[in-house]
Amino acid sequence: MNYERTHKVQRNKVICLCFLSMVSMSLCLSSSFIPSPIPHTKFPTAEDPIFRVTRFSVSAPSKTSVSASSTRKPAPATKTRNPKDKEFSQTLFFEDMEETPIKKKKKKKEKRKSDKVWVHTLPEVLYYHIHKKNWAITLELFGMLRGQPYYQPREDTYMRLIVLLGKSGQPHRANELFSSIHEDGCESTELYTALIAAYCRNNLVDEALSILDEMMNIPNCQPDIITYLTLMEALVDALKFEMVELVYDKMIERSIMPNTPTQNLLLSCYGKAGKFDQMEKIVSSMMESTTCKPDVWTMNAVISVFRDEGLIDLMEKWYEKFCSFGIQPQRSTFNILMGAYSKKRMYDKMSSVMQCMHKEKCPWTTPTYNFVIEAFADVGDAANMERAYDQMVAEGLKADTKTLCCLINGYAKAGIFYKVMSSVVLAEKLQIHMNTPFYNAVISACAKEDSLIEMERFFKRMKEKECQPDDTTYSVMIEAYGKANMNDKIYYLEQEKQMMISDEKILNEPQ
Repeated sequence: MNYERTHKVQRNKVICLCFLSMVSMSLCLSSSFIPSPIPHTKFPTAEDPIFRVTRFSVSAPSKTSVSASSTRKPAPATKTRNPKDKEFSQTLFFEDMEETPIKKKKKKKEKRKSDKVWVHTLPEVLYYHIHKKNWAITLELFGMLRGQPYYQPREDTYMRLIVLLGKSGQPHRANELFSSIHEDGCESTELYTALIAAYCRNNLVDEALSILDEMMNIPNCQPDIITYLTLMEALVDALKFEMVELVYDKMIERSIMPNTPTQNLLLSCYGKAGKFDQMEKIVSSMMESTTCKPDVWTMNAVISVFRDEGLIDLMEKWYEKFCSFGIQPQRSTFNILMGAYSKKRMYDKMSSVMQCMHKEKCPWTTPTYNFVIEAFADVGDAANMERAYDQMVAEGLKADTKTLCCLINGYAKAGIFYKVMSSVVLAEKLQIHMNTPFYNAVISACAKEDSLIEMERFFKRMKEKECQPDDTTYSVMIEAYGKANMNDKIYYLEQEKQMMISDEKILNEPQ
């Protein structure tokens, strides 16, 4: 009888130890992963013509022969730990999460003093949902947290919430959050600047300007250089150039001296407004200044303006001027030059830029290859276009929407329609974002092939994906229907286009 009782007690101890070990494993926090850099292959020599077929040749993988040593029994592989073993069981808090499987241990593991069951507090769950961008659950959890007796207001928590709401398209909820900020006494310039950024991110520039006026009446929350920089950037994107100058003047009146990023924004503003004389004055003053020197972003801002205007001579003039001033061009600078030359089909100058990138040991990126692929696509050179794409993939670079648009346009110009369809399949496989330019490229290719059934199919899919057609879409389809004398189709498309224009006017009208 005593033997059975002793055996039962020992068995219960083993069960308890196994249970605690399993719980400790399942509640362990997940570790972070650091992505390894993508290695770039060597570039060809600068002496090779850049647009030759051999420039983009990729060697085939060599076949290895089976040696006598390869027939031996391989050594047992080292057992790697499954990353999922380190995830905590999120089903304890969230219903929509999968439970991490627990592997059974063959040997009984002795319980150590360091083995503890993790207890997740309400703030930890709150930060988890902030990381997962669940703004609705985050606000609910934050309301619960403020009701706890141990709650201590933290400015960084409010900052994370405002940034999350701004990125989630909820700037007005971010403004409502300020009532809690006032109650907790966490008012600061940084929080107001974050609110302005939330409004600017959602194109609500007037609301952002009202927040700036509100800040000026709060002694402890006066706007700083970051506040003005955030607002000016939004105004430049909204093409409200006069407002940019007003905000800039307000900043100077408050004795806040502009820095280099602020001057770069002002340069972009004057450039997009076509005020080249003002732009040149600012660059000259920066070159003479001792505290606000021009940098590579100044160079990029100036030459981008002339690239967009198609003024290649002025772009090259200012590029040489910045280089003589001692500013070294970067990869983004070379991509701007490549884009300018690609639009003008200046292939010799594109080749010289590529050789310059090779000389400066500046690896090519996806935008760089896009310009090369686009250059071949414009002339219908499908063979070299494919070789450029294969070289890009071989270097471990990922294609984007622009890449697939160029491929589709190139195949359409070369008259290889079946490869247009295979490019659409490739885009779906690579999970490429199919936006309006993408569908326009496919619809245009179908129209060139006189495949009106396929054109209508992609137009229908475009609307099913809630991708708004634009003027290019309608003009291409109307022209295709005109060649086929389908006047009834043209009539319906024109009516649909007018309805779309009317709906946009209603949406843009002030409430």
